[in-house]
Amino acid sequence: MTEGDTPAPVEAVIRKALNGSRITPEEGLLLYQQASLSLLGLAADVIRGQKHGQHVYFNRNFHIEPTNKCVFDCKFCAYSRKIQQEEDAWELNEQEILDRVRKYEGQPVTEVHIVGGVHPKMSLHYFAGVLHQIRALRPDLHIKAFTAVELDYMFRKAKVSAEEGFALLKENGLGSIPGGGAEIFAPEVREKICADKADGDTWLRIHETAHRMGIPSNCTMLYGHIETYAHRIDHMNRLRELQDRTHGFNTFIPLKFRHEHSQMDYLPEVSITEDLRCYAVSRIFLDNIPHLKAYWPMMGRQASQLLLHFGVDDMDGTIDDSTRIYSMAGAEEQRPALSTCELVELIRGAGREAIERDTLYQIRKDWTKEVFETAESVNPYSN
Repeated sequence: MTEGDTPAPVEAVIRKALNGSRITPEEGLLLYQQASLSLLGLAADVIRGQKHGQHVYFNRNFHIEPTNKCVFDCKFCAYSRKIQQEEDAWELNEQEILDRVRKYEGQPVTEVHIVGGVHPKMSLHYFAGVLHQIRALRPDLHIKAFTAVELDYMFRKAKVSAEEGFALLKENGLGSIPGGGAEIFAPEVREKICADKADGDTWLRIHETAHRMGIPSNCTMLYGHIETYAHRIDHMNRLRELQDRTHGFNTFIPLKFRHEHSQMDYLPEVSITEDLRCYAVSRIFLDNIPHLKAYWPMMGRQASQLLLHFGVDDMDGTIDDSTRIYSMAGAEEQRPALSTCELVELIRGAGREAIERDTLYQIRKDWTKEVFETAESVNPYSN
């Protein structure tokens, strides 16, 4: 697999990874710095194939973003607004949140994803009540909700432990938590991009507590801003160490920094080749996290399809134009919605087999041999 001009140390690391042995942080950094993109892509693709064959997963989901008003001031964020700000801001009430769920009545969605700004009025007990009502409306719907940053604020404001807070949310319908808010764990980076919110140790502690209480989660990394390759490897190594202890992470999602309308808009966005390198190294390094996701509303459809050859085995879901977090930062997908047919064909176009899953990666339908005889309607949940 290695190329003729591959440095011997790089070749040794690649062979080690392909043989199923864990590479060290130092070896991961070596791959970032010295391995060619083509070699990284080949290795990541082989490892993906070892884990998942030709399967690429997706689900039928939608997002609810209760508010973009936030007490924190993350420099990279184009989404949030100050609590008293009205321009480009929203704050859904309980009825409006439930109406978003009712919109999908009779449609075969399997997951609602709930994240937003950190708002003082939207407390732990408020959201516990909202989850309870969502579960009453759609008991079959998996509720994936609240980043570790949101949860830490809720728990502290309610003066409860993480264990107590999770117990209340789980009792009222919480099924899993997303991976947002991780950014980069290194304190020297976090101090510059998100100094006033939960630190990396807190993020990891929240997820470890969730895992130990039977609540699985995803994990993320925000890349392409002021961090270095060493910061990325350190971030992933801390995730890998937590996964060794709990086995609670379902998927890793590298999130590309999009600079428009943020306080860091002076930074250029990294190139597609850097995206490919980041995803490939992630797949090679994170040997114990089963899935690697390309979040297509952030990356765009064509880039996400290309990433299926650089270690990615998951394309998230249909979304149905229900998130603004990345569109407000200048992502290619300004109206992020794909029909099931479009998502299946996107996966097929990369030579992969489209597999519909639920949130916890139980297979719901194998779309490999499905024939679409007519154009599908704009409804992203139709068959």
